[in-house]
Amino acid sequence: MQIVPLPVFEEDADPSKRDSLTLEEQLEQIEEPETLVVRFGSLQLIGEYKQAGGIKAGCGSKLVARTHRGTELVDLLTTTCSNSGCSKSISRSEMLEYIEDSGGKNFPFHTNGRVIRIATSDDLGRMNELKSRISEQLKNARKLVEEHRLAMKIVEVEPILGEELLTFYFISEDKVDFRKLVSELASKYSTRIEMRQVGSRDEARLVADYERCGQHCCCKSFLKVLSPVSMRAAKQQKQTLDPKKISGRCGRLMCCLRYEDQTYRELKKNLPHKKTRVGTPEGPAIVQDGKILTQLVLVELEHDKRRVAFPIEELSDPETCPRPWEVKEIVEEQKPKGKRKRRKKKKPSQEGGSKEEPKLANNSTKKKRRGRRRRKRKSNKDSDKN
Repeated sequence: MQIVPLPVFEEDADPSKRDSLTLEEQLEQIEEPETLVVRFGSLQLIGEYKQAGGIKAGCGSKLVARTHRGTELVDLLTTTCSNSGCSKSISRSEMLEYIEDSGGKNFPFHTNGRVIRIATSDDLGRMNELKSRISEQLKNARKLVEEHRLAMKIVEVEPILGEELLTFYFISEDKVDFRKLVSELASKYSTRIEMRQVGSRDEARLVADYERCGQHCCCKSFLKVLSPVSMRAAKQQKQTLDPKKISGRCGRLMCCLRYEDQTYRELKKNLPHKKTRVGTPEGPAIVQDGKILTQLVLVELEHDKRRVAFPIEELSDPETCPRPWEVKEIVEEQKPKGKRKRRKKKKPSQEGGSKEEPKLANNSTKKKRRGRRRRKRKSNKDSDKN
């Protein structure tokens, strides 16, 4: 039976009779990017590589690239071009400016490589198979470390797609002679072995997952340059100094303390120093404390020792600031003096005990004594007559 296409589908196949293009037609019109910016490796390295040709992939696509370590599976971050013509691409100057602001020479950026092709399902399956062997390779490596009695701890193992290199990450406080260990590992896995020493922060980048904020660890997701964080930043931000609350998965101070450090420094410059004399709308005062984020200053007024908080916009020179108590004295002196009214004495209340009640009680006792004396005198006189 012969299949005859309907006229409706024939009209849709003609681009001139449709309002929009199909995805395939849009892809054909896109020009090939000059370079591709990719991310690869367990330490989230960044590379900008030229492509082999014919690659038109979107952001987040899996690619196969030849890096300085070998053939690897990489993630496409963005495309670059000279004039940023594509809405999803950036210019190379913008990318280099971002790298300079993010750490400069310390930023893990590489250019010696090439993107070969878009990753296929076979490439993804092969990479999953290599990752499934990591736990066994980690156990074997730690067992060999115990046999050689080396003062080191194997943290992670990283294979690559081409199997040209097998990287072992380890932690050690001192230098370690691991030449025998490397030779045994090379003979066992028949590939080139690289031993790479890392610190506590890099260990968290390799094995950590989530932080107490509910997000992925910054060092694992986007932070490329791990700069040191000082206790001064925690004190300046009024953080608790409990090490359990301000330390990350690596045991060091949390990297997020460094994000707002510059803002706190700039805001703190606006506040006056403690124990300095400033002027306020209520008179001269001495600075007691300051709030960095709210930009409030707690002062103690000189004339009545009250403590009041003022915004920094209301502070002025202590010699020329207003003095409200002087204005009140002048106003009271200018008021006309009227005749003083005599205050009426309050009558003592019957229910409540007033001040005159004890006087009445004393008078009654005196009268009783006088009566007793008179009776005695009369009784004495009568006895004399008899």
